[in-house]
Amino acid sequence: MQQADYPLPDPLITVSPDWLGGEPCFTGRRVPVKALFDYLKSDHSLDEFLEAYPSVSRAHAIAVIDLATQTVTRPVAAE
Repeated sequence: MQQADYPLPDPLITVSPDWLGGEPCFTGRRVPVKALFDYLKSDHSLDEFLEAYPSVSRAHAIAVIDLATQTVTRPVAAE
């Protein structure tokens, strides 16, 4: 199966009540972001995720992983 290739969207993730009941999805794709992390958490590779969801590009998946990493590793401001 051919891998998707498209310019990275901005924003990377879309939340809309019209798409999968408001679950965060890869922008422009009806693929929940949670599916990516479920695959990785279950010891599946990124390649296996991309095979299962061919509408998501490698660059888009990596950008979402990077965004999640930045979000959880951002220092918390002291109060």
